[in-house]
Amino acid sequence: MKVKRVFLVVLDGVGIGALPDAAAYGDAGSNTLLHVAQYTGGLSLPNFARWGLGNLAQIPGVPLQQAPTGAFALMAEVSPGKDTTTGHWELAGLVLDKPFPVFPEGFPPQVIEAFTAVIGRSILGNRRASGTEILAELGAEHMASGFPIIYTSADSVFQIAAHTDIVPVEQLYTWCGQARSLLIGEYAVARVIARPFSGQPGSFQRTEARRDFSLPPTGPTILDRLQEAGLSVIGLGKIEDIFTGRGLTRVNHTTDNATTLQALADLVAEDFHGLVFANCVDFDMRYGHRNDPAGFAAALTYADKALGEVADALGPEDLLCVTADHGCDPVTASTDHSREYVPLLIYGPSVRPGSLGMRKSFSDLGATLCSLFSLPSWPIGESFASQL
Repeated sequence: MKVKRVFLVVLDGVGIGALPDAAAYGDAGSNTLLHVAQYTGGLSLPNFARWGLGNLAQIPGVPLQQAPTGAFALMAEVSPGKDTTTGHWELAGLVLDKPFPVFPEGFPPQVIEAFTAVIGRSILGNRRASGTEILAELGAEHMASGFPIIYTSADSVFQIAAHTDIVPVEQLYTWCGQARSLLIGEYAVARVIARPFSGQPGSFQRTEARRDFSLPPTGPTILDRLQEAGLSVIGLGKIEDIFTGRGLTRVNHTTDNATTLQALADLVAEDFHGLVFANCVDFDMRYGHRNDPAGFAAALTYADKALGEVADALGPEDLLCVTADHGCDPVTASTDHSREYVPLLIYGPSVRPGSLGMRKSFSDLGATLCSLFSLPSWPIGESFASQL
């Protein structure tokens, strides 16, 4: 099929069932979509349903379609890990052979000592924790001392939280950049994350000024290939951070689902040739990590409606691809990501509806994008363009 534009939307954390190796990650039994649907008494996702979501798994409220209007698949992750960077890189054709390092017991003294020497003050925390819980515990002490709060999770992250009245956001970003330069080699976590917050003790709130400082991609991605071919590659949300700006010709650093989906709708009205790569962060950041299945379900309903409107506005040579990067099951005891399959739904006026089977790697999508844009075949992943 001839394609002019592809709108690729990652619903961050919207997994659809534990991968075979999930137990090794502590995620046996995780199933983000199923558990959210069960907890809330069934999901209302008419557009996702029409495109084939209910044909991928039994999800309360999302019926199987006898005549779906989209193409659909389950995708497994080959790269070890379950973090945002790993998932997005694999979608873009970069498969890792070893996971990013994690520090469930906190970061070693040599890392913390180097960081405190650079920023000229001590730190609080340095342990694995939920972001909201550690703010409640240490936020007041941080405001009194000015010491930033350092914490991590089951993911490969070094997170720095600071109150906006105590540490200006730009200063926090500077600290994150300094941490990023220190966290190399065996300490090379996937992301350093700035976590500014506001409010008073008992009512702290994280602000929209979060920023991720990722490692640069360790090899070429299909974003590089598209850019080299002279096509537009537009990143929405934290795509800029995940790929450190590489392979992108234009960015809009939206900070929540609503602004990301509106920016996506605005781009449908523009005339360009290439890829829009969007990340909808709220599923993960607001609801998955905070174990809020009701909020997760409401966000799915919102995205279904917004993406249905995008689908209605597509031209004859456009594709809408909806997928995820990992799970983040809000019903399990864990507040971390979960090692899961992800759904893939593809809709467009010229798409041949039906099953695309079980994809062995997220990178099949990247290989398919190269085929659709008539670029040289991508060496990683198996293109399913001929099935569309």
